[in-house]
Amino acid sequence: MPPTPDELEPQHTLSTATTRFDELRMRDALASMAAESGPLSRDEALEMLALSEVVIRKAGYGRQTMVRAARGAGASWTQIGAALGSSKQAAWEAHSRWIEEQARQHERTGDEGFDAEQADDARGVAGSPD
Repeated sequence: MPPTPDELEPQHTLSTATTRFDELRMRDALASMAAESGPLSRDEALEMLALSEVVIRKAGYGRQTMVRAARGAGASWTQIGAALGSSKQAAWEAHSRWIEEQARQHERTGDEGFDAEQADDARGVAGSPD
């Protein structure tokens, strides 16, 4: 059985997940051009799919960490939205959802995500859209 994103996520950094994903993607692309090297196996194709989800999750977490850093450095939601290629409202809403998910994750696991004090601090940094 191929690994799931939840199984792969703790095993990889963003860099290692991206590297493995790229290796599989390149093999798949080359296989379609050269008959002698076969296509990816079903398990490899499913691993590549799971890795794409890991990359998305890790990149999303890093993105929201940088949004939080930008807010902490005094950036407005208008500036953050522009840096993300979105509106200030969309940037603020995405960040607010992320904070709430971090709080829910801590409630579920007891050690991951934001505890109540960290969530309150993050909400304070986020403020409201300008």
